[in-house]
Amino acid sequence: MPYRLDDGKIEPLSFTADEIVQKLKDDRIKFLDLQFTGLTGRFHHTTMTAKMLHREDFEEGLPKLDGSSIRGFTEIHESDLILKPDPSTYATIPWIEKDTTARLICDIVTGGSERNPFPRDPRGIATKAANYVQEMGYETSFWGPEVEFFVFDKLEANTMTPYHGQSYRITSKEAPWSTEGVGYSLRLKEGYLPSAPGDTLMDYRNECVDVLGNDFGIICDTHHHEVATAGQCEIDIRYDTLVNAADSVQSYKYVVKNIAKKYEMVATMMPKPIALDNGSGMHVNVSLWDKEKNLFFDETDDYAEISETARYFGGGIIEHANALAAIVAPTTNSYRRLVPGYEAPVYVAWSKGNRSAIIRIPAHYKGSKFAPMKRIEFRAPDPSCNPYFAFSAIVAAGIDGIIKKKPLGDAIDEDIFKMSPHRRRQLGVKQLPASLREAYEALECDRNFLKQIFDDDAIDSIIEHELREFNEVAIRPHPHEFSMYADV
Repeated sequence: MPYRLDDGKIEPLSFTADEIVQKLKDDRIKFLDLQFTGLTGRFHHTTMTAKMLHREDFEEGLPKLDGSSIRGFTEIHESDLILKPDPSTYATIPWIEKDTTARLICDIVTGGSERNPFPRDPRGIATKAANYVQEMGYETSFWGPEVEFFVFDKLEANTMTPYHGQSYRITSKEAPWSTEGVGYSLRLKEGYLPSAPGDTLMDYRNECVDVLGNDFGIICDTHHHEVATAGQCEIDIRYDTLVNAADSVQSYKYVVKNIAKKYEMVATMMPKPIALDNGSGMHVNVSLWDKEKNLFFDETDDYAEISETARYFGGGIIEHANALAAIVAPTTNSYRRLVPGYEAPVYVAWSKGNRSAIIRIPAHYKGSKFAPMKRIEFRAPDPSCNPYFAFSAIVAAGIDGIIKKKPLGDAIDEDIFKMSPHRRRQLGVKQLPASLREAYEALECDRNFLKQIFDDDAIDSIIEHELREFNEVAIRPHPHEFSMYADV
């Protein structure tokens, strides 16, 4: 759902199907982009002439999708799928200048006469998750994703000749290896909040925020350069309900990539593109609400002002952390980020302010006006994940913790990175999976908590896809291995 910011007030802009049909005429829209999300979280689209959209298409859907051609969707004998546009997701696309174009995000339904939700549709699964929250007695959940990403001047990769050699090359005027921005480059791990001229991307981020807010109805508050060198950015978007927040993440990725292209740069959600530097995370803030009351807030709690409900919810995340990793950190590159020493949350623990733990309770205590906004921040996710799957899996784990009254355990306020292995064992601190293979094997063994939301078919598809991706990397030598082992 889009929003409008007017004199500091945020107003929702919810459109009906009839209003969209009229709006296409009023805005003189020539083409309509129908967007949907694949299994791996990538946006796909098909485009139609705006005049061909009719009121009944919102109910009946549009036969526009060959599911067998989308990785992980269907086999060739069951390929016909239907796109069902959601009128509340209307947005104009400003960088398409020649022909005025708008977009609608679509749900995917099966091609039979009954038009059932397609069980592998990520957005459909997120809708099921939102309904499950209500079925369990909670009015809604709120989600605040903090998406980080990199913007490079150029990114080149050559893996098409595996027998001859493989290489990649990152070009950025901000990087310490650059010969262009000499004297103003950012050293590794020293890119947090630098002023210009070290931060070269302020104009770019300003335009992203402008497009997100004015065209896509996604309210942003701040933006800044992140810790890593070479163009690591974060644009903070306002919290929203589960499906809306996932829609916003997908639109966010879409916008930052296309605005980067306009600037003749490339934006990437790859978690760890630069060796020996920090990677990009997507910390996810979540809370449960009922009748405008935050069920995670309890001012009588001496440690962090969180309720018993919040503790059980966090206990569910801790309990299922290894299985969740396969969904919230779903690429082989995710596990190059999840290593000690680079601010990534490797250890399965929680705390108020300890950023070495996977769960943090953001500060605002004892009478602060922000205290009633108490939330759990889950720090393991990264921006390569499918947000519809990620939010759905997190809420499944959290509610499982509430149902089973899983204890959150004692908070760890020490720097876990600096602890000895003996001290970590003493405190019972475990580590997240060290590879995608360990993660999807954990998901295979611990999947029952997801089954109120995910069908076995969807879980199997996730595991099968990750197995293939793990093997794609495992069968190829890493360039650094030559410097380590060529003389063995």
